[in-house]
Amino acid sequence: MLINRNTGLVLEGGGMRGVFTAGVLDAFMKHELYFHYVVAVSAGACNGLSYMSRQIRRARLSNIDFLARYNYIGLKHLIRQGSIFDQKLLYDDFPNKLLPYDFDTFFNSHDEFEMVTTNCLTGKACYLTEKKDRRRLLDIVRASSSLPFVSKIVEVDGIPMLDGGIVDSIPLLRAMEKGHKGNVVVMTRNYGYRSTGKDRKVPSFIYKDYPRLRVALSHRHQVYNEQLEMVDQLEARGEILCIRPRKPIEVDRVEKDVDKLEKLYEEGFALGEEFVEKYV
Repeated sequence: MLINRNTGLVLEGGGMRGVFTAGVLDAFMKHELYFHYVVAVSAGACNGLSYMSRQIRRARLSNIDFLARYNYIGLKHLIRQGSIFDQKLLYDDFPNKLLPYDFDTFFNSHDEFEMVTTNCLTGKACYLTEKKDRRRLLDIVRASSSLPFVSKIVEVDGIPMLDGGIVDSIPLLRAMEKGHKGNVVVMTRNYGYRSTGKDRKVPSFIYKDYPRLRVALSHRHQVYNEQLEMVDQLEARGEILCIRPRKPIEVDRVEKDVDKLEKLYEEGFALGEEFVEKYV
């Protein structure tokens, strides 16, 4: 597969496993490899924003250095804010003060960046973009990254939303529907991985106002494994290129061990450089 202007970039989520993606994208930026269409979900959306604003190492600082400094994952945040991640720090203090986001570069770019959320009312995926309103942009990425059960529902345009990974963890079909037949997919699991989680019906007292969300949550392991199978088949046919960890990773979705995170970031960076050398 050749890399050209119509090649899309697809970024999987995975919570703190997203440091792998941060490493890949920093390698891309080091070599000035930028895709003109990017679709990302959850942690992929967070890291993708720094890629779209051309801010190399910003995602690394956020995910590793600032985690060690501010300890923004934990039960205390769940108790105080209703989310296991410190939402105010991540989506207000970081982009506006402590780790300023380059909104101007992002808004002035002609490249397209879509973020995936789950509409709690319909149980379907939404693919959202924003190129003018700072607050709406941050609300979208916050919604895309709001893990079910341990995060508050986020409203975007008056619609309750949660993590896009509930229904579309690897938004490859979206990229193809948008006309990008060739795509580079950055995964946060090794080749051959399949979820061993059991799909169970979500009790009606959980998300009681959102029955379709409960249905989506009840099938997410099956849906994810089906997506993994699709990715493997398309990769085998040479229709897409995948970058992913080479062995099973030890980093958890809410990992706090910065040494583990650093190793995974470095692996992503090294594989990103290998990709550039081989295909660009």
